[in-house]
Amino acid sequence: MKKVKKLSVLFVLLLATLLAACSDSGNKSSDGSSSKTSSDGKTLFIGLVNPPISFNPINSGDFASQWLEKFMFETFLEMTAPLEFTPKLAESFETEDNQTYTIKLQPKATWSDGEPVTAEDIAFTFNLIANPKTETSVGTIISNLEGLDENGKLTNGEKEIPSITVVDEKTFTFKTKQPVDPNLIKEFIGSQIMILPKHILKDVAPEDLTAHPFMQNPNVTNGAFKFVKYEADQYVEFAKNDNYYVSKPKLDKIFVKIMPATNLVAQLQTGEIHMNAGVGLGSIAVSDYDTVEKIKGIHTTANPANGYQTLLFNTKKITDPNVRVAIGHAINRDQMIESLLQGKGDYVDGPYPSINPYYDSSIKNISYDPEKAKEMLKAANWDFNTPLEIAVPAGNKMREQAGAIILENLKAIGLNVQLVTSDFPTHIAKAREGNYDLMILGYTTNIDPDITNYYGNDSPFNFTGYQSEEKEKLLLAGNNEPNPEKRKAIYSELQALFVKDLPVFTLYSEYDFAAISDKVISAGPTFFGYHNNLQDWDLSDK
Repeated sequence: MKKVKKLSVLFVLLLATLLAACSDSGNKSSDGSSSKTSSDGKTLFIGLVNPPISFNPINSGDFASQWLEKFMFETFLEMTAPLEFTPKLAESFETEDNQTYTIKLQPKATWSDGEPVTAEDIAFTFNLIANPKTETSVGTIISNLEGLDENGKLTNGEKEIPSITVVDEKTFTFKTKQPVDPNLIKEFIGSQIMILPKHILKDVAPEDLTAHPFMQNPNVTNGAFKFVKYEADQYVEFAKNDNYYVSKPKLDKIFVKIMPATNLVAQLQTGEIHMNAGVGLGSIAVSDYDTVEKIKGIHTTANPANGYQTLLFNTKKITDPNVRVAIGHAINRDQMIESLLQGKGDYVDGPYPSINPYYDSSIKNISYDPEKAKEMLKAANWDFNTPLEIAVPAGNKMREQAGAIILENLKAIGLNVQLVTSDFPTHIAKAREGNYDLMILGYTTNIDPDITNYYGNDSPFNFTGYQSEEKEKLLLAGNNEPNPEKRKAIYSELQALFVKDLPVFTLYSEYDFAAISDKVISAGPTFFGYHNNLQDWDLSDK
């Protein structure tokens, strides 16, 4: 592993890019700041660079949507530090045998319309996810449950998961196929699953759920804030939920403004936003960090990120792994880190960043060696006239510059390549359709090493189309192994396999730079516990 600067912390989840027009949403005070108005009370403004795709808690494939949904939908637990969890919607989340889990809901939890949040809502949501007719992005998260297949779906015409039980109004149990590491269940089911209101959606056919108006206007939720409006590519507006079971939120509104990354600094300077989203969704560019540090009334933090940027190979078009490895040898990642990250980053080969406890540093990286790249391509009988497109998402300057470096690197060894840039939704659509040759995409991973949801043969996020029996065996073995040390050995094998087959080539992992106004109380960009205690977020009058 090339490590320019040693990292020491960790964190959570998927994707990032950007786009969208800059918007000046919400009200501002007479001095130009947007902290407080007489008509709207206390309003917090956050800068985000990725527009959401939808507000469907069980079918949002993009990180921006998932991040936004957590302002209005509760998870059972919140991960406040690597593999450390605090109760949220769940009053308790327990197991005695690592196989049967019991969730007790907060007794006072209600939906925003006043109806109680119940175990029936949990059962309804789980069964909906497991229904083969339901379009969902979280199926693999519940695939450990007894009675479901590897994609988290029911088979043989069954309509309900046999291993779940509604014990009483606030108590729910489920059973896994075999004992598993409890941290896996807590991270996946505990901190990622958000439940839907049965009393609102019970009559919607599973196949119609994605297109239902609720998924664009979720008007009954259970979090600290309620959905008000999404102005496409401009802002998402939330209002406090006066019925929130913990306490009434101190903020009246939150506006999450969507803007190009280059506008974050300007709006922090003018007070039009109080903080950036961070977590890969609104990070300050390293080139702007010195400027942000000097803004009066703004304090900054620099956090290692669990995410990384990758070059995806469409393995259905570039089928020979030796060709993919050759292309890896042709790309100068040191140049990217030095010129784009100013040395503040690193890279690894394989699906885990270097700060993940399951990362195996003994696995040798693919070095920058253009001569070796040419030799390997010739040995593989690669036709150098074959046109290759490198798909790059528009708006993120660093990724665009990385694309330019890759372009020059590949041209230098004689490949016939060109860049193709598109907005983020189009870029993701290309990924889903497999309509690309090479693609730059960002990932933020889980702490748990299970990556079935990203790279499983049938996963909806397996954008590379990478198919491998050996990979599937390792993913299954790692998922089913409750012993952490034995799991580590399994995932080391998996990392070695990824370096050999190279469905994805990691480009760099960068710091996440966060900026927060001094007016903000009990909030700020952080990888862990971002949405914890939202009811305590506040703004001072100073």
